[in-house]
Amino acid sequence: MSDWMIWFAIACVLVGLEMASGTFYLLMIAIGAAAGGIAALLGLDGLTQCVVAALLAAIATFGLRRSGFAKKSVVDANRDPNVNLDVGQLLEVHAWHVVAGAAATARVRYRGALWDVELEEGGHPVAGAFVIREARGNRLIVSNV
Repeated sequence: MSDWMIWFAIACVLVGLEMASGTFYLLMIAIGAAAGGIAALLGLDGLTQCVVAALLAAIATFGLRRSGFAKKSVVDANRDPNVNLDVGQLLEVHAWHVVAGAAATARVRYRGALWDVELEEGGHPVAGAFVIREARGNRLIVSNV
């Protein structure tokens, strides 16, 4: 089996493993292996093929890392409506308890139970409908509609 066939077989295996992992890092190494295969097709010696493969894999991995494309976005579960179904729902506040220097709070009936409600920073403590923006423990953080 020729050197270039081995390099491209390694690249194919790495692409297959990448499909299972979904991180894109194995794909960058597969690109390096493909570059080693191209170096073998050009007739370069084994050491040069390895250097070309390693160099291109390192550059591709560094570029992927710098791009932010492979980074997972961190979502606060307290604010994510996919995690907490209360986020985005409406509730009615009849009266607020306002203390200077602290967030306005209230006690409301929501889903058949009494809940502590805190007004989001910048909100206006007036009676009416509010949207749930976050759930911190047993306290709902709301903002004006």
